Amino acid sequence: MKSIRYREIKNNEIKKINEINPSQFIGKAWREVDGVRQLVEINYHDLDWPNGYDYHYNNLRKTIEEDGCAIGAFDQADRLLGFVTVNRNFFGNEFNYVLLDQLFITLEHRNKGIGKRLFMLATERAREWKADKFYICAGSAEETIAFYFAIGCKEAIEINKALYESDQRDFQLEYVL
Repeated sequence: MKSIRYREIKNNEIKKINEINPSQFIGKAWREVDGVRQLVEINYHDLDWPNGYDYHYNNLRKTIEEDGCAIGAFDQADRLLGFVTVNRNFFGNEFNYVLLDQLFITLEHRNKGIGKRLFMLATERAREWKADKFYICAGSAEETIAFYFAIGCKEAIEINKALYESDQRDFQLEYVL
């Protein structure tokens, strides 16, 4: 694999998310069935951005404009292969949480360590801000949750009600910084 450069995404580069193929085949996803969270087979191929392209474009723009963190992984031709965003707004009663808002890797470059590297770079920034934990509303696909658990995330102790209610199928996770 050619070398990958990790750096901040600038405001004038937001349109580069067009270079990412966000499609994902979801064989199994976590769902609550009769009050118990379990893996269920859904066999769904999502060809587009969850919640739509505009949602992710606007969230990336907002994160950058509001002094959050947006880090991209770029190939030699400066093509965006993936990105992570962390919003700088603190919340929580017991801990100072910041929201890890987005983490996407283009389909062709998944399972190569890019997501983990972006995640760890984002942790460095959140620590500089004196945050205690990441809060993550993770999509419920089996592979997505397995990724977060493999890097040390746990189910959130303190649930952000507004974030939970925005999509109750999401896994509410946290990562101690």
